[in-house]
Amino acid sequence: MAKKEMDTRFARFGVVSFTATTKVNDFIDYLEKGQIAGTRCKGCGRLYFPPRADCYQCLSSDMSWEVIEGPGKLVTYSQLSYAPIGFEKDLPYTIALLDFGECKVFGRIGDVAFEELKVGMELVPRVRELEGGRLIYTFEKP
Repeated sequence: MAKKEMDTRFARFGVVSFTATTKVNDFIDYLEKGQIAGTRCKGCGRLYFPPRADCYQCLSSDMSWEVIEGPGKLVTYSQLSYAPIGFEKDLPYTIALLDFGECKVFGRIGDVAFEELKVGMELVPRVRELEGGRLIYTFEKP
């Protein structure tokens, strides 16, 4: 019997990866294509971001992938002066919540000055490659 290889694609996500394996490793395939994607439940139609392998609404595990396209509208944002382990050298940085209609996406502001941010402004997600081939997404001006 052949030993099954572990799928550790998710270890490439973010500045610090807290897990290498997940049921939603295909998320990395979308990042590699410059896209962010969530999952949609085929049972009830609910869209999830971050992607989920199981629907908490109807308890189905029959999910499909869906690209989340922008622009999204800035709902709220905050500049961080303290950071979790692995993010200290990035301080200060800005986190935000964007509304894309069917779902809201939490992430980091990219190349937009804090002083330019206004609730309601349109931003788009952009995928960036970090040192060592790690991938993140940020929100930027269209």
